[in-house]
Amino acid sequence: MARTALITGAAKRAGKAIALHLAQHGWNIAIHYNTSETEAKQFQKELAGSYPDQQFGLFKADLNQTDEVEKLIPQVLKSMGTVDLLINNASVFEPAIISRTPTEFFDRLMNINFRVPFILTRNFALTFRSGVIVNIVDSRIVTNQSNFAAYSLSKKALWEITKMAALEFGPGIRVNALAPGLILPPEDKGDDYLRKLAGNIAMKRPGGLDPILKSLDYILDNDYLTGQLLFCDGGENLGSKI
Repeated sequence: MARTALITGAAKRAGKAIALHLAQHGWNIAIHYNTSETEAKQFQKELAGSYPDQQFGLFKADLNQTDEVEKLIPQVLKSMGTVDLLINNASVFEPAIISRTPTEFFDRLMNINFRVPFILTRNFALTFRSGVIVNIVDSRIVTNQSNFAAYSLSKKALWEITKMAALEFGPGIRVNALAPGLILPPEDKGDDYLRKLAGNIAMKRPGGLDPILKSLDYILDNDYLTGQLLFCDGGENLGSKI
């Protein structure tokens, strides 16, 4: 019987790549989206055409609305029968130093990047006795740079709940995190933007999406791994080269 993965923000960018990768390995996919309805429907159509024996469901939820977040796992359960893997991928990445972070801005980033994964992790554990949760954090969690203050703090908090949940919900549910680095440029930037930044890291190049997918495979294959963080960032977490 095929396993089912729920991926938040699965209609584009990293979420879409993860969904496609899992589908290629036989998983059913619950595709969460909010504003990307056109992309989500097209993606579902492509997956269904390529993998006709698997299930691909669409689930719209505005992650800024608590009631819609609370209903997400019950809706997937009702439609697809179970969830074996939850990937908290949806994220807001916007810059602002602490002194220029309005309260509304802070609340919005903390909500999407931390509060929503907290709710979904809790609801997953209350609904299912076994499974895997993977949280997408960021290499920035090991630094104290404040140019993306609210974002970095939200990802630091997400890493902390990863460890706490792993301890509380084991052995049935394993909870781990991935910390990508230079994988995709922001939507308003090109590849040159990443190449320039990569000059300061150990591997001297952007990694693309492949390191995330390989790291995810490792987490899924290693059933004794929980409460761990895998940096798939080309050494960005080590700091800048002199």
